Amino acid sequence: MSPLNEHPILALCRTLNPPARRQPLAWVLAVLLSPALGWSAESTAARKGDEPIVLQAERVQSVIDQKSWAEGLVELRQAGLLLTADALEIQHRSQLVTARGNVHLEQDGNRFDGTEAQVQLDTRQGQVLMPQYFVARTGAGGRASRIDFSGDDRLIAVRTSYSSCRADDGQEPDWVLSARKLDLDFEHNDGVATGAVLRFLGVPILAAPVISFPATSAPRSGWLPPTIDTFDNRSGWGLAVPYYWRLAPNYDLTLTPTLATRRGLGGTAEFRYLQPEDEGRIQAHALPHDQTLGRSRSSLQVEHEGKTQAGLHYKAAWQSASDNDYWKDFSGLLPSLTPRLLARDLSARQAVQVAGVQGEAYARAQGWQVLQNITDPVLSPYQRLPQLGTRWRGEVPGQLQWGLQAEYNRFTLQGQDQAAGDTRGDGHRLHALASLQQTNDHGWAWLNPKLALNTAAYDTDTPMRDGARRATRSIPTLSVDSGLRLERGSSLLGKSARQTLEPRLHYANTPWRNQTHLPNYDAAALDFNEISIYGDNAFSGADFVTDAHQVTLGATSRWFDQQRGAELLRIGMAQRLLLRDQRITADSLTADGLTAPPAAPLSRFSDILLFGSTSLVPQWRLDGTVQFNTDTSRTVRSILSARWQPGPFQTLSTTYRFARGLNEQFELGWQWPIYRGKGSASSGACKGSLYGVGRVNYSMKDSRITDAIAGLEYDAGCWIGRLVFERTSTSRAEARQHVYLQLELVGLSKLGPSPLKILKDNIPGYQLLHDDSVAPPTSTAP
Repeated sequence: MSPLNEHPILALCRTLNPPARRQPLAWVLAVLLSPALGWSAESTAARKGDEPIVLQAERVQSVIDQKSWAEGLVELRQAGLLLTADALEIQHRSQLVTARGNVHLEQDGNRFDGTEAQVQLDTRQGQVLMPQYFVARTGAGGRASRIDFSGDDRLIAVRTSYSSCRADDGQEPDWVLSARKLDLDFEHNDGVATGAVLRFLGVPILAAPVISFPATSAPRSGWLPPTIDTFDNRSGWGLAVPYYWRLAPNYDLTLTPTLATRRGLGGTAEFRYLQPEDEGRIQAHALPHDQTLGRSRSSLQVEHEGKTQAGLHYKAAWQSASDNDYWKDFSGLLPSLTPRLLARDLSARQAVQVAGVQGEAYARAQGWQVLQNITDPVLSPYQRLPQLGTRWRGEVPGQLQWGLQAEYNRFTLQGQDQAAGDTRGDGHRLHALASLQQTNDHGWAWLNPKLALNTAAYDTDTPMRDGARRATRSIPTLSVDSGLRLERGSSLLGKSARQTLEPRLHYANTPWRNQTHLPNYDAAALDFNEISIYGDNAFSGADFVTDAHQVTLGATSRWFDQQRGAELLRIGMAQRLLLRDQRITADSLTADGLTAPPAAPLSRFSDILLFGSTSLVPQWRLDGTVQFNTDTSRTVRSILSARWQPGPFQTLSTTYRFARGLNEQFELGWQWPIYRGKGSASSGACKGSLYGVGRVNYSMKDSRITDAIAGLEYDAGCWIGRLVFERTSTSRAEARQHVYLQLELVGLSKLGPSPLKILKDNIPGYQLLHDDSVAPPTSTAP
């Protein structure tokens, strides 16, 4: 290069490092350039705010304001961009870089190795010829004849293979998508493969002129991968082809045509929306002609909740089904803890303030659709049409807090939903709950006296047990809740800890009032546990109040890790002592009301309640509750559970439930490695690990398995296969059986029905083998 055209920086480098002293890699030119790559001071000053460029090479030549050449171990860096090659040319004004020979390009985590590349430095657009590539946002890559890219927002590969699996020893990856053109548009979350063939373990499993899929794990409009429902003993084999339509960032619609070999053609539609103050979903299912039953079948589910700027909160929930057997055949479409009771609920509440007193007004309409069965009837709950109420709370001098709740209900039953022999009638109820209490909590001790009044008035459509249609009752309760919080330094199995001792004494006095003639609209016996044993009333709802003159004494002791503050151990016990005979008990409640008082007085001492939990032993969690009757020296109820989690994807849990005279069940759940390979979903290596998953619920009273889930998960790193069997009892003689087979191609899509929700809901401690919310691994491309 002529000295007249030589850049001053080059001249300085030549002076400091003359050719006679140069070593092959010792003469390294580090040139800080503006993005315009102009040599003039004016050009540099115009773009001084842009990111600089660092260029290193064995030999560099330049023509001012035109272009530069670099040869021999060339390396160019600029803010997240790395380009290495045998030779490189830079056009100063257009900012176009052309690299040839052993090209390696890294940009925003993406990597390309090819024979030639062009990069536009100002826009980060370019292309690579004959590349081997890796896409960071999907954790996958492959080979192509050419790749065009635009930053990290879009990538187009021509005549390409694409996979997240490594190809060992020149072999084909476990799964590979071959396409004439692959377009990954991350900005719009759109992936399109033209002339595509998907192979799994060398076998073509899908071929189409165009395959569309999300470029990331986020949803996008278009056809989703078809779902083949492997087997269901009530519906047979099934096929679903969902179409996802993202109407707006806060609206979407999914339309899913379905085909079941025993049911025929059908479809579902789900619309979801999210507004600043409102959100909800609407899902509908239709089967125009059920080939098994010879009639149409359908369901509808609506969920909505929101609020106004004035503070009005409202909520709606609606479930309906076309027939009584719908829950057996399509249980996944109407999920519910009570699958035969479909709720229909509309409610609203508004905070109010009157004369400085805080309150709330609320309204509700609640109904049910009962899916009845003649051989196994269900007791229909009452509808509330309507429920209107208000709550108030405040303070008065003397550190006294008062509360008032008043509520009106119209209770009705739908005749077609009532079981045979159900003679309950409709009626009105107006009730009020008033209280006055004083809270004295000093940290180390508390003493809270309380006076309450429960009053109600009834107006029934049919005569009550005493022949009347109207009745009133008012029942006062005096209670005092007290306790201590004692603390000391301690140690537990060699660990430094803080121990607490928390004795508690609860006194309650409620006089007896005759309530045997009143209807039962919403009362139920409370579960006997460490919360209810300190309660004033044994019933929920507002219909009945137990008479009581009683004292409950208990104590809880807890140990906390001195450094972490975590609870290591908790043990406690409580027992109730009756100071007079009790005439209304939890056992006297029926669906129609209360039975007559017990002929023989009850024992003055209640069952002893023992409870505890611990995580003191590393990797273990133990919980237990035992209800023990001192008169018979027998356990009445018990729940014992243990969970062992020694490591990732390793959990073993067991639960024993016992209720004397009712049931005795044993439950076992697990996620456990059967075989561990060298890879996992986080390593990117296709060396498989096999896991067993499941949960079994066994009734020891009936000597049968009531519900069961069992399956296998195979994690090959770049793909995961799941085979899960589910059995759910629908009656003592019937059960629904379903088989889930899913193939998850990491970096591409999931094929087949997903059992993940079932596994997460039923196996305590279950962990996903691959979490889409975690960034993909940065492994080498195949």
